[in-house]
Amino acid sequence: MKNTTFDVLVVGELNVDLILNKLNMLPTLGREILAKDMTLTLGSSAAIFACNLSTLGAAVTFAGKIGNDLFGHKVLAELSSKGVNTSCISYSPASGTGISIAFSHEQERAMITYPGAMEELSIADITDAVLTSARHLHVSSIFLQPALKPGLTQLFARAKRLGLTTSLDPQWDPAERWDIDLQALLPHVDIFLPNIAELRAFTGQATLSACLETICPYANIIAVKHGEAGAYIWDGQALFHQPSFKQTDIADCIGAGDSFNAGFISQYIRNHSLRQCAEYAALAGAVNTTAPGGTTAFHSLDTFYAIASQKFNYLPA
Repeated sequence: MKNTTFDVLVVGELNVDLILNKLNMLPTLGREILAKDMTLTLGSSAAIFACNLSTLGAAVTFAGKIGNDLFGHKVLAELSSKGVNTSCISYSPASGTGISIAFSHEQERAMITYPGAMEELSIADITDAVLTSARHLHVSSIFLQPALKPGLTQLFARAKRLGLTTSLDPQWDPAERWDIDLQALLPHVDIFLPNIAELRAFTGQATLSACLETICPYANIIAVKHGEAGAYIWDGQALFHQPSFKQTDIADCIGAGDSFNAGFISQYIRNHSLRQCAEYAALAGAVNTTAPGGTTAFHSLDTFYAIASQKFNYLPA
C-alpha cells in the first residue's frame, strides 16, 4: 500500500448529544421529571471514537455528513479541537445535523435520536483516495446509516483489497431487524466490536459461548463488551477474559463502549498483543465514565493518564 497520511479513517454518523443527568428516574409517558445537570456536547459513536482515538495519539480522519447549521459547525469545531481531520466531511443540502437526547439515570440511559444528515452517507462518498489515505478503517453505528448499510460488505472488501486493516462496531439496531449478512461481511472485518446484547441479537443465541460458536467460523478477532463484567476476546483460536477496571465514582456511561474501541484500536495499529489491546481498551472505557459525555475525560493524553493513575492506579509502560 502507498504511504498514508493517517493511521485511521473513521466512517460513520455525526451528531451532537444533549445529555440530561442526575434524574431520579427515567422518563415515563404523562409525567414530567427534572434533571439536575445538562451537557451539550459532541455525540455519535463514530465521533466519540475518533476524538478519543486521536487523544490517545493516533492520526485520525473522518468521513461523514452534517447539516450546514449550528450543530454541524459545533461538530466540526469539536472534531478539529481534538486533532481529527475533517476534510472528508460534507454538508447535506437537505437535512440538518443529527442530535441525540440522552436521559441518564445511575448506570442506565434512554435515548432519542434525530438522524438528519447521517442517513445520507453512502459508499459513493468513500472513494479509493479516501480509503488509501489511512492504514485502518473503522465503521460505527451502521443501522443509523441506511444509505451506507447496503454497501457495507463492499466497502470492507474494498478496504482489505487496498491493504487496510479494518474494524466494525455495529451498535444497536433501532428497528431490531439485524439485517446484515455477517457471514459475508465478517471475513473482511479484522476486529468485530459488538457488545453482548448486540451479539445475542445478531445470532439469536442466549449465551456467549453459543453466540461465538455461531459466528466464529467466519469471523476474525471478536471483542465482546460486557459492561461491568469486562470484555471477552476471541483471537481466532481461543477466548480470553479482560476484567473491567472497577470504580464507584461514575459520572455516566455514555460513550464508554466507544472509548473501549478507541483504546483497543490505538494499541492494535501499534502492533501490540491482543491482551495489551484488551487491557488498554478496558482502561479507556473506565476513564470515560469518570466525566459526563463521551469525550470530556479525554481532554488530553496527560489528562487521560492522570485519571488512569488517580482512579485506577494505572501507569503507562
